[in-house]
Amino acid sequence: MKRNYQELTTHISQKTGVIVYLTAPYCNVCKSLKPKLKELVNSQFTAIEFIEIDIEAQPEISGQMQVFAIPTGIVYLDGKEFYRFGRNVSIQELTELIKRPYDLLTN
Repeated sequence: MKRNYQELTTHISQKTGVIVYLTAPYCNVCKSLKPKLKELVNSQFTAIEFIEIDIEAQPEISGQMQVFAIPTGIVYLDGKEFYRFGRNVSIQELTELIKRPYDLLTN
């Protein structure tokens, strides 16, 4: 679903958790990391929504979010930016980082 920046921020503020994943069609790292992130969300953090933004199709969003490299993932919990990661992310470390605040928000 294509959204502008204002619609995206409004949507984020209404959710328990969101991972905004900024990518581009030509990015091979983006393509290999995306399924791992989706699996993480689907298996362990079901209250977190995964939103993919193509920066080529929506460059204003990457500018507003101050994203200068891809892939970039931004984790929002309770409407606030919690963590930002790039191409060198460890899925295990990301899981450990999100787990405690996620559990507090959802239990």
